[in-house]
Amino acid sequence: MKRLSQYFFRGLITFLPLALTVYVLILFVTWVERTAMGMIRPVVGDFYLPGLGIALGAVLIVALGFLISLPITSRLLSWVELPFTNLPVVKSIYSSLKNFADYFAPHEKDAQQVVLLNLPGQELAIVGLVTRQSLRGLPKGLGHLDDRVAVYLPMGYMIGGYTVFVPRSWTSPIDMSVEEAMRSALIAFMASSKQEAQS
Repeated sequence: MKRLSQYFFRGLITFLPLALTVYVLILFVTWVERTAMGMIRPVVGDFYLPGLGIALGAVLIVALGFLISLPITSRLLSWVELPFTNLPVVKSIYSSLKNFADYFAPHEKDAQQVVLLNLPGQELAIVGLVTRQSLRGLPKGLGHLDDRVAVYLPMGYMIGGYTVFVPRSWTSPIDMSVEEAMRSALIAFMASSKQEAQS
């Protein structure tokens, strides 16, 4: 009976991540397809080709990215953003989401850096993400901190964390992508049973 329960949980652990990932992808693809086809249905009528909505959605996103890259469109976007950047509650939500998304957008390599934070005289080491290479532009109380970087310390098993402003010398770059670091932090850098067996 014990062995049977072990097999069951091993199968469940193998099946659940795959099933949930496929389910989320199906929901997303279905929503994109339905939305895009709803937009172009007046033009194409009853014509339907599987994947047409997704292809159209991808083209529209690329076109939007191209338009945003133009100087005149950037100015127009800043006017469109005015309500989102001035209303008290909406401003906090919109700014946080935009900054978070912008952090994962393509930048120079040194802007997206995973580091190991070591406090002097301490054996403790923490994995963090450098979110600012310079504190210029921050409020006066923070801007005077010379040669410091902002390091975000993500918390495991929840969306949240702390941002600390530390001397650059306290950080050591790690050969790890931001996505990999966030994914590892989410599960508290937990090793799989296979990795434990190999070690």
